[in-house]
Amino acid sequence: MHGQSITSEKFTSDGTARIISVRASDSLRPFSTPGVDEWEDYILLIDSRALDRECLSKSLAECDSAMRIVTVGSLDEWQTRNMQALPSAVLFMIGGRKVSDTDVSAKICALVERFQTSPVIVGADGDELAQLLHALECGARGYIPTSVGIKVAAEALALARAGGVFVPASSLLAAKEAITPVASRNGCLDSLFTPREVVVAEALRRGKANKIIAYEMDLCESTVKVHIRNIMKKLNATNRTEVAYKIRELVR
Repeated sequence: MHGQSITSEKFTSDGTARIISVRASDSLRPFSTPGVDEWEDYILLIDSRALDRECLSKSLAECDSAMRIVTVGSLDEWQTRNMQALPSAVLFMIGGRKVSDTDVSAKICALVERFQTSPVIVGADGDELAQLLHALECGARGYIPTSVGIKVAAEALALARAGGVFVPASSLLAAKEAITPVASRNGCLDSLFTPREVVVAEALRRGKANKIIAYEMDLCESTVKVHIRNIMKKLNATNRTEVAYKIRELVR
């Protein structure tokens, strides 16, 4: 039925809630709740996965009844809606994709450029430190992994809208580990091993192969093997995996 739409209404048993669904022809622009286009304060949720974005939108709205959310599958779809005002924040969900993927990075940069006065927050399945930093380098004002609860996600959006930057605690812990000097972790190993054994032990903790250790220390591979045997003997370990585990326990 060209130029027409079919509307169905469902009521709850107490008559307090109503769900309206509309099926429109392809020639019509995407359906929007009456008055949405005139909203002056709303969060733009961009997610190419329809079910995911609708579920997330509903959960956020239930968590914060004052939060208005407009959901779209892409920036182009938002532009076709001719919203009268820019969003107060943009939540860009990338799912299992990596921020470091060229096309994902390009989309984040495009959103930051398009919404210069609105913070762009990236939502992703992972919480790897490298991906978080990459998102911030692209201009994002926050990074929300799907491992956090809906309340934390809502508070992260509120923080970004207030001018802050949200970084998940899990990524901060990873950052702490990444920036801790190797020397400080080696302190407890000095009493057990010789200086060269300490270096080899740290390499084993990182899972490096004998050839790599030999190259980095400018030693013969056979010499590295001698150091490893001595380390195994001092730790009473039977293999490299056990050595790595015991060293991790020592440097905690």
